Amino acid sequence: MIRRLAFPWAALLALAACGKADPPPGFETPPSPALFEVSAPGGAVEGWMFGTIHSLPDGVDWETEALEGVLSRADLLVVEVRDLDDASGLRKAFADRAYTADQPPLAEKVPDAIRGDLLAVLAEHDIIADRFGDMETWAAALTLAQYAETGEAANGVDRTLLARIPREKTVELEGAARQLDVFDRLPEAEQRDLLAAVIANMTRQDQDPMRHAADWYAGRIEHLADPATSAILADAELREALYAGRNRRWADRLVALLGREPRPLVAVGSAHLAGEDGLPALLAARGYTVRRIQ
Repeated sequence: MIRRLAFPWAALLALAACGKADPPPGFETPPSPALFEVSAPGGAVEGWMFGTIHSLPDGVDWETEALEGVLSRADLLVVEVRDLDDASGLRKAFADRAYTADQPPLAEKVPDAIRGDLLAVLAEHDIIADRFGDMETWAAALTLAQYAETGEAANGVDRTLLARIPREKTVELEGAARQLDVFDRLPEAEQRDLLAAVIANMTRQDQDPMRHAADWYAGRIEHLADPATSAILADAELREALYAGRNRRWADRLVALLGREPRPLVAVGSAHLAGEDGLPALLAARGYTVRRIQ
């Protein structure tokens, strides 16, 4: 599903408050989310990268001593989207791009072979097909993906980090508008491939709804960039547009940030830290030493 690519849009319409609770099954052991140290060719530590997740169940205690140590040393927090607490602004950014009149029904936007899967997903999550009205296909895909969330957006790791760091010390890699523009610029054929991939991932996730969050908690991130486990990344055009291409643009910007005096903590969705197209690999190819420390 979409959160495997670390987009926070699945939580746009349901920002709930969280309370303290006992750890859910699968989260009782000590946490070890992915944390990397980035050093310049000369050996000096220039910054860090931390893999986030945009929603978690109540009761998950994920903060670690290693992360606390990095937070005490970092001068900047670098995130995908900075204004996650501006719910009205996020909704407006979405609404400004998401609607075009006279859209065909959602069922007509998927191949005949998976129309039954779409109907099953809608029934499983009590979704009325009319919910998608005049939504463009990419917007319908992101809206559908929100129903697969197994946690609360208020428990999101990026949201927690943003609450701890002053705004003037926070930098965003994309921002809400530019992130949504990535989807809005997809050709219609690729938007329909995205919708089909979301349906496939939701169908797969129903078999083990907590797997992604549990893997994130334990630091098991390599499968996130594996086409065998993500229908989105198995599509070459979607992989380039939504993952590999974005990572290369981010890497270029991070090289500029790392070359300055302030040392950043780069906190992005954990999928962006995995695989040969992930940020650690891209920075290593640019001469940095990237070492996993958690």
